[in-house]
Formats: sequence, structure tokens, C-alpha cells
Amino acid sequence: MAETVDELGPVDWLVVEFPGPNFGNGQIAPFLEDLVQRDLIRVLDMVFLRKTEDGTLETAEISDLDVSQLGEVRMAEAELAMVLSEQDVLDLAETIEPGHSAAVLVWENQWAAPFGAAVRKAGGQLVASGRIPTQAVLAAFQADAEAPSTEE
Repeated sequence: MAETVDELGPVDWLVVEFPGPNFGNGQIAPFLEDLVQRDLIRVLDMVFLRKTEDGTLETAEISDLDVSQLGEVRMAEAELAMVLSEQDVLDLAETIEPGHSAAVLVWENQWAAPFGAAVRKAGGQLVASGRIPTQAVLAAFQADAEAPSTEE
């Protein structure tokens, strides 16, 4: 991964929690693999967490888990950048309920890299960013659809 900042797309992260210890039983892996294969994203880091009922944290890397737990999510583990520190992982683990498992994913949005490069070459820089939760967008659409029409 010898890219420069001019070639790198925006980088995002998320924590996905699952009830029980099995990381979604491999149901998510095909969709993640599809995004990677279509060069839409590149996974930079992935960590798997389990919190026992008494709150004890267990961490695992891709190579620590078998296909029955993940499905076919073993994409190019050698290319992972491992951008999360141990403290990052501990901080993120605080969000997980006892008895649940979670996947922490960090990825580059490769689809946006050309746009980002153009912004940087034009002298621009990112000064704010955010994400609107899906539930909020759906609620806004629903409220709009239910609002009385003011057209006459």
C-alpha cells in the first residue's frame, strides 16, 4: 500500500453488533466481498470482538476465526493496514452489550478517491463530514409522504 494522500479515498469505520457470539453467522460476508471485488471499497482493518455475559472482552483477527463464523470474508488479509490501535479497539468495545459479538471495520471508499484527489489538487480540503443514520432518512421520507400537500 504505497499510495500517496492524493490517491487515497475517504476512510470510514463502523462497529456492527450481533446478538450472540457468531458475528452474524457469515450472512454479511458475501455483501462485503462484493463491494471489495467491484473496487468500491478496500478493507483497511477488521477486528472481531466478543463480550461474554460477565463483560470479559475477547478479540480476534480474521485468521483466528473459521469460515463457519464469518463466511467467505477472508479477503486479502495480508493487505490490511491495521489502522486501529489497541486503545481504539478497547474504546469501541465499550459499545458492545455483554453476550454479543461485533465486527469493527475500517475501509477506504475507493469509488470516491478520484473526487478526493480532484478536491486536493484544486487546493480544497475536507473541513467537515458526517453520516445521517438510515433510520433518520427513512423517518424523513415517511414524514414527507404523510405531510398534507400545499399544492392547489
